[in-house]
Amino acid sequence: MPPSHLPYSGTARVTLLTEGTYPHSHGGVSVWCDQLVRGMPDFEFRVTAVTGTGREPLLWELPSHVAEPVTVPLWGPAPAGRAPRGRRLRQILSTYELFLTALLDPAVERYFGLALHGLAAVAREGRLGPALRTEQALRVLADVWNRTDLPVSAARPTLHDALTATELLEHALRPLAAEPPRDGVAHAVSGGLAVLPGLVGRQLYGVPLLLTEHGVYQRERYLGYRSGAYAWPVKCLMLGFFRLLAEESYRAAALITPGNRYNRLWEGRGGAAPGAIRTVYNGVDPAAFPPAGPEPAVPTLSWAGRIDPIKDLETLIRSFALVRAELPQARLRLFGGTPRGSEGYREKCTALAAELGLGESVSFEGRVDDILEAYAAGNVVMLSSISEGFPFTLIEAMSCGRATVSTDVGGVREAVGDSGLVVPPREPAAMARAALELLRDPARRAALGESARLRVIEQFTLRRTIEAFRAVYQELAAPDSAWSAGQASEGALA
Repeated sequence: MPPSHLPYSGTARVTLLTEGTYPHSHGGVSVWCDQLVRGMPDFEFRVTAVTGTGREPLLWELPSHVAEPVTVPLWGPAPAGRAPRGRRLRQILSTYELFLTALLDPAVERYFGLALHGLAAVAREGRLGPALRTEQALRVLADVWNRTDLPVSAARPTLHDALTATELLEHALRPLAAEPPRDGVAHAVSGGLAVLPGLVGRQLYGVPLLLTEHGVYQRERYLGYRSGAYAWPVKCLMLGFFRLLAEESYRAAALITPGNRYNRLWEGRGGAAPGAIRTVYNGVDPAAFPPAGPEPAVPTLSWAGRIDPIKDLETLIRSFALVRAELPQARLRLFGGTPRGSEGYREKCTALAAELGLGESVSFEGRVDDILEAYAAGNVVMLSSISEGFPFTLIEAMSCGRATVSTDVGGVREAVGDSGLVVPPREPAAMARAALELLRDPARRAALGESARLRVIEQFTLRRTIEAFRAVYQELAAPDSAWSAGQASEGALA
């Protein structure tokens, strides 16, 4: 196990801020983090990882220049501590009222950052969670919700709604209590809750914040809450929180490095200054993902990823049913683990395959030790997601020389170019037509696969990615950098 504290040696320090990924989970973002730290052995890395329960095992062997991760469990037991009383509780609830009002009232949302940092100070005392669980805090929320000048009041929020929203907010704000980065560069590898310690480190110690969004966190929260079972007042409050947190993150970041132009557009619309955005594409090592070799004899579609609603396997399964109606011998092989919390979604997908009469032609293979097996398993590699950044599975499959059919989300079209087929998301018929087109044309599959590998070698190599982030870290950490000068001026004005 790496040491929990690395002595200062004059090399640059980077604190990775993660949520639900590295080093406690598999998947594309975790692969990206591992590649990043291994590609820079001359840097000192620390990790503050927002996790589920805090009991998640380490799934990655950490190099010696990575300190033992600090975990911030969102859904573990409530943090210890007693709620303050009297005047102190009233002060905290006054800040909380401003925070809640900012989430619901456009005229007040400019105070979101002020209120958030006020709550962060309370969180560092160990008092925020206990304070939010008091009856007084519930009354504050009820009073704000029922203001007749706010549209949410028309939905008639209930006590149950207030309890639900309070629980969600209390858990979401737990990263405010984490020890913030005190030096070097804070690198949030997603938006949302992972950014919170970085915002605090910037506010307290002037640590530059670097933000890399692989997917658009805010958009994915909107997709998740749209189909969630929460009442409208709860959704309204939480989506207000995620929107304003994204905007605060974009304003505070010294630099934002989206992985594609699609994310860049979202970040610009969210308030990021154009000069603070620098696109850095994900990359793979073509030598680690060589041509996959002979195709399977049976027409096969393969898919790789985590079993999750955002991957929209239902559309993929429905499209495969249309493929199989014309090619009865066709198979669909799905490779990937099921994260905790997605078990119900996997059951839904297996039930759908059974309902469509697909039988053993659809197989859930689970995780494989060598992901190359997943790409080699198909004549065509599929991607059916409704949200992506710049997906690793896609460029890995391209490097392996496989033809692909992908949904037109995030940076997919940028990745594929003219070396694969791109279809609208959530349209099984369009996906089926594209898959059939390629399954019936071996020569075109081969040509697309060759073109895809060449595209990766020319544009999306791991070496380029590592070099780009090395330059960014050095730029932000330099004492005479433009960002540091800006911080000094900001401090002088404060």
